[in-house]
Amino acid sequence: MKKSSRTQGSRYYPKRYDFDPAQRNAILDEGLVCHVSFVVENQPFIIPTGYCRVDDVLYLHGSVGSHFFMQMAKGIPVCVAVTLLDGLVLARTVFDHSMNYRSVVAFGKTRLVESDEERWLAAERFTEHVIPGRWEEAGKPTKSDMKKTMFIAVEVEEWSVKFRSHGVSDDPENMGLEVWAGVLPLKQVPQAPEADEEGVKGIPVPDYVLNYKRG
Repeated sequence: MKKSSRTQGSRYYPKRYDFDPAQRNAILDEGLVCHVSFVVENQPFIIPTGYCRVDDVLYLHGSVGSHFFMQMAKGIPVCVAVTLLDGLVLARTVFDHSMNYRSVVAFGKTRLVESDEERWLAAERFTEHVIPGRWEEAGKPTKSDMKKTMFIAVEVEEWSVKFRSHGVSDDPENMGLEVWAGVLPLKQVPQAPEADEEGVKGIPVPDYVLNYKRG
């Protein structure tokens, strides 16, 4: 993997960095929203959007009328970040509070996806990334739908993974404080499906909806 000062780990917390591609892919495949940052005419922007990963390429999709996607269609350098929050770490003093998390920061250059084959690949993989099983069952985009949609590919050139996955780290002098300390785990958990009240009635909820989970 290409590595520079952009992705080298902090000298204060070197053990919080992981350069295993499998860990990067696991985080990207579990996440649903990324934040894409770039600069246009000395003005920084950061855009939250959905994405999917295909090997070392991240695909973004948006409207052909989107000012931000029109900028990315020109082929510009971007930084893409995905963060998964796993828990709140509650120490005996507020200074030592923290969070458990997994994150990926990736650098690359945008590319407008132009071929029909790659555009349909991006559409399918994007759908399957959000909810596996949906592409096969749901109606496919029409030619008109595809004309209204812009796909941007980000070829990942450089990346880093940072994480925290342990418990409380209190200073020894604070261990005697009568304050509850520990970790409050957090998970993204789906709730009961809510059927749309329009259209055909009585369609059973698919298994991939009933059994949906991330990670």
